[in-house]
Amino acid sequence: MSNSSSPNDFLLLTFADTRELQLLHFALFLGIYLAALLANGLIITAVACHHRLHTPMYFFLLNLALLDLASISTTVPKSMANSLRDTRTISYAGCAAQVLVFAIFISAEYSLLTVMAYDRFVAICRPLHYGTLMGTRACVKMAAAAWATGFVSAMLHIANTFSLPLCQGNVVDQFFCEIPQLLQLSCSDFYLREVGLNVVSACLFFGCFIFIVLSYVQIFRAVLRMPSEQGRHKAFSMCLPHLAVVSLFNSSSFFAYLKPPSMSSPALDLVVAVVYSVVPPAVNPLIYSMRNKELQEALRKLVTQVQRKHQ
Repeated sequence: MSNSSSPNDFLLLTFADTRELQLLHFALFLGIYLAALLANGLIITAVACHHRLHTPMYFFLLNLALLDLASISTTVPKSMANSLRDTRTISYAGCAAQVLVFAIFISAEYSLLTVMAYDRFVAICRPLHYGTLMGTRACVKMAAAAWATGFVSAMLHIANTFSLPLCQGNVVDQFFCEIPQLLQLSCSDFYLREVGLNVVSACLFFGCFIFIVLSYVQIFRAVLRMPSEQGRHKAFSMCLPHLAVVSLFNSSSFFAYLKPPSMSSPALDLVVAVVYSVVPPAVNPLIYSMRNKELQEALRKLVTQVQRKHQ
């Protein structure tokens, strides 16, 4: 690849031009990032340390917290550093690494959400077979498959994206390196190859979406047939957090990637990117712990233990 088609660095989109607003952006992102680190870190520690939470549902929740931590750590620290240093640059290698790692975690997260929908389906619709279908080995295999799916998908995308000659400059209209924005810098003659890969990825994405929808149709049918009001309440409490997380992920992702071109603008694209890449990792732990008494109790014990050690 020639130097003209392979820039040494890229220029990311900034949130503000004035120094005061740049520092405000740094402070806001720092607050969100620390909140995400604390919330997801507490969930990971609570699930790992409390034997009552060593069940398939919490095992997958631990994996989700790891993915959320990793995804937000891929984009937010670099954006904060750029605002603090009043710069827009990211190296070519740094941009490629950011695309690869973020794509791995986002793809793996949606695959994991699909697995979690299957876990809820088996727990409610096939309770007598839950121990067999969701044994330790099966859960590990499903979690590993979700991570592997993210890795393979990301490798295919980065191999295609960064093999394209970049003929339209080096300005990325986003606060982190994102594949759709990078494709806008490529030559049109080489664009169709990545479009084809995006179509395949979209088919897999909609396949997971349809699987989740069908799973919840069966779940709600089973719940509504339950004679006990307490049983229905418990089933809904198990499913609603996952359904809320899936809805947040889908709505933000759909709008980010499927909105009409007429609605596209740098400011709107920036806001949408923050909504789907920054907000979910910070909000997901709150959604899962809000109605979960077992998790709340484990977190309370964990905080109490930490306080006793520091007294």
